[in-house]
Amino acid sequence: MDAFDYFIVVIVYADIAKDFGISLTQMAFITTATLLMRPVGAIFFGLWADRSGRRIPLLVDVCFYSAVGFLSAFAPNFTVLLVLRLLYGIGMGGEWGLGAALAMEKIPARRRGFFSGLLQQGYSLGYLLASVASLVVITTLGLSWRWLFALSILPALISLLIRARVRESEVWSDTRRRMRATNSSIRDVLLNPAVVRRFGYLILLMTAFNWMSHGTQDIYPTFLQATHDGGAGLRAATATWIVVLYNIGAAIGGLVFGSLSERCGRRYTIAFCAVIGLPIVPLFALSHTAGLLALGSFLMQVIVQGAWGVIPAHLTEMSPDTIRGFYPGVTYQLGNCLAAFNLPIQQSLAATHGYPYALVITIVPVLIAVAVFTLIGKEAKGIAFGGRLGTAQPSTLHS
Repeated sequence: MDAFDYFIVVIVYADIAKDFGISLTQMAFITTATLLMRPVGAIFFGLWADRSGRRIPLLVDVCFYSAVGFLSAFAPNFTVLLVLRLLYGIGMGGEWGLGAALAMEKIPARRRGFFSGLLQQGYSLGYLLASVASLVVITTLGLSWRWLFALSILPALISLLIRARVRESEVWSDTRRRMRATNSSIRDVLLNPAVVRRFGYLILLMTAFNWMSHGTQDIYPTFLQATHDGGAGLRAATATWIVVLYNIGAAIGGLVFGSLSERCGRRYTIAFCAVIGLPIVPLFALSHTAGLLALGSFLMQVIVQGAWGVIPAHLTEMSPDTIRGFYPGVTYQLGNCLAAFNLPIQQSLAATHGYPYALVITIVPVLIAVAVFTLIGKEAKGIAFGGRLGTAQPSTLHS
């Protein structure tokens, strides 16, 4: 659902820029603003979830950003839309960490890889639904981009119905009882040197991950349709169908490689995905026909979201029980914050050197970075939740 709202902007930001009379580079800052505010939401809702439980903060978060997303349909100008997307970023930032913590704490350790991939591909499904909604609302019915934002209230209602029936995490309840028994506090854990060092490493890793994801997704729909600066010049409907296709590839990749990480390990699976992405870059960025662009983008999203499919399990397993609502979400969203300037940078490079150059020069280094950062780190695949009140002991992490 949060991806549905986010990628609505990615799909139609050229249309919004035209309506508001601003440049594409200015308009691209809207996505940057959203990403910059996500750590704020991750910190606020994450600390709330670690103190009060996962369920209620998650419900409040969904209600908040659903309302803001819906109000975006009525923005009278660029400034109002920018403020709304800043607020939306706060809500979106709280969603991932809480959702991942609640899901992973309820799933048997031996199935975390598969369900990690399934959970993360909700993001690809949201992008897919946004693409289909664009085809129906704009291409078929000829309606304004504002109707897409108005539609966001529907998945919000569905999400609330599902979340309202989910019980609280038993792992969180047990952890809170043990914290009271041992007189432990969240502050003690946050100031633990081992936790702080791993926190910094995971932010670096998630910066590379988010740059990989946004670098291969955010500007691509515009590249497919652009008739200037080396764009592919495809019809809007053709470009949108390619977006639909590569999101199907993303969902496949997340499930396949998420599951594979149970057998091969989290780090090796991620590194493998990043490395095999390198020979796909020319097909993805330098092709000139719709068929080759569809194939290249499909394969690219298989490996990009294949690597991402491992992340919910990997980050939650690396997190102490006491701060699992805070730790994965904040490291993820701070990485997102540092990668937030991806779209403006790519758009600026496209204006001066062309879209193919902008894609290649930003994607190749980050695929290498994802592989290297992942391999120099550690993992805790299959660890039993509930045994690390303060911090993970070195013996629980696998080099």
